[in-house]
Amino acid sequence: MKIAGLDIGTTGCKLTVFDENGAQLGKAYRDYPVRRAVSGHEIDISTMMESVYAVIGEMAGQYPDLAGIGVTSFGETFVMTDGAGEPLHNAMLYTDPRGAEECAELVEKLGADRIAQVTGLAPHEMYSISKMMWIQRHRPEVYAAAERIHLIEDYVVWHLTGKARIDYSLATRTMAFDIHALTWSREVFEAAGIDVSLMSEPVPTGTIDGTVTPAASRRTGLNRDCVIVSVAHDQVAAAVGAGAFDGSVAVDGAGTVECLTPIYDSLPEIPVMAKGFFSVVPYAVPGKYVAYAFSYTGGALIQWALETFGKGETNESMEKAYGKDEPTGLLVLPHFAGAATPYMDTGSRGAVLGLTTATTAADLYRACMEGVAYEMRLNYEALKGSGIHFEKLNATGGGARSKVWMQMKADVLDLPITALKTADAGTVGSAMLTGIAVGLFANLADAAAHMVKEIETYHPRAGMHEQYMKIYERYKAVYQAVRPLM
Repeated sequence: MKIAGLDIGTTGCKLTVFDENGAQLGKAYRDYPVRRAVSGHEIDISTMMESVYAVIGEMAGQYPDLAGIGVTSFGETFVMTDGAGEPLHNAMLYTDPRGAEECAELVEKLGADRIAQVTGLAPHEMYSISKMMWIQRHRPEVYAAAERIHLIEDYVVWHLTGKARIDYSLATRTMAFDIHALTWSREVFEAAGIDVSLMSEPVPTGTIDGTVTPAASRRTGLNRDCVIVSVAHDQVAAAVGAGAFDGSVAVDGAGTVECLTPIYDSLPEIPVMAKGFFSVVPYAVPGKYVAYAFSYTGGALIQWALETFGKGETNESMEKAYGKDEPTGLLVLPHFAGAATPYMDTGSRGAVLGLTTATTAADLYRACMEGVAYEMRLNYEALKGSGIHFEKLNATGGGARSKVWMQMKADVLDLPITALKTADAGTVGSAMLTGIAVGLFANLADAAAHMVKEIETYHPRAGMHEQYMKIYERYKAVYQAVRPLM
């Protein structure tokens, strides 16, 4: 029996196939363009769907006995479609500036505290409902023609199965989902003036939606018995793929975006979470929740430093060139694409402080690593009042391969951090939940035993932690000092 995880990202999608023992057999990837301008950030959903069909078709051709595919995707972005599922507009990304006025109107009608209490989210224009309101107001012909509103996961599921279903975790990213009743919030939809009947049916994470339709089978080459599973928002899928199932373990997603994902064994304190713009998201384990503490520029900042200062060097050679096991003393504010939690300030910008004529390219490269680690420490401290009690982190993503960065994070956070073998935790988590759905694995623990592989654990060093904390005390003041100047 073979299973697969489909992970749909902002700029590309991948499908990874595994056997019954959890071993990776093959992977297909396709990218697609994103249009970014001052007026908007958009993606062509038709082009994205063509890429999804392509990766499925490539793997189906090699593995015709696929038993199931789990679908996970990035959040917030939605598309209004006609009755045939054809998109009526380009879809807005979460970074798109449109929707700010509409979000403010929702806050005026319902109150920020009420919205947070119902949805688990501090109000922000990045979420779907504000942008739905924008389309209704500024492109009324699109809204009038819409017969469905899909986020990305359920758009793909609908095209593969004919079922309009969305899992709880992705539904949360609309800012219109009741995390207590686990259904759409009619209160929010009525205040927004959006017809809730256009939305897909919310279902638990890991729900089987059915087998592929004859049309989808012809388009992809999938066998008609292949089942499709609504998995999750990509960060939830990554947490599953990292083997974090209770509050004792959190996840360090060291990808393009740096994301710290703690698990809560019960509903956390909503006011504390809202203050830091931390989401409260229903998890794959019923009764448990996750939160996202993140920086827009994690690995993206390290890649920028390598390309800008490296002059053809590799990550490994830049790390080696630094030549010391001590902090740089530089302060890098990693807001090169704006500030995420706990500020959610898209207008913030990056900064590098402490430069001298003796500063080297290797110093700047390492200082960017430190800046991301300090920002995660800031988020960790902001979360402390919410009920977290994790004792270690499991690290996924490309950054987990850097021994220097992993040790640095352990020292800064004063927590052990275990690097996992897989860089694509989202596809692994998606496949794990698919394996459970089709009966290959008994439960999450069984799936993890087959598919989650540890590489190395990095333990905090007291002396280095003390050195980093002296610099971190200065780092905490950088945002407030620099922000008024930009």
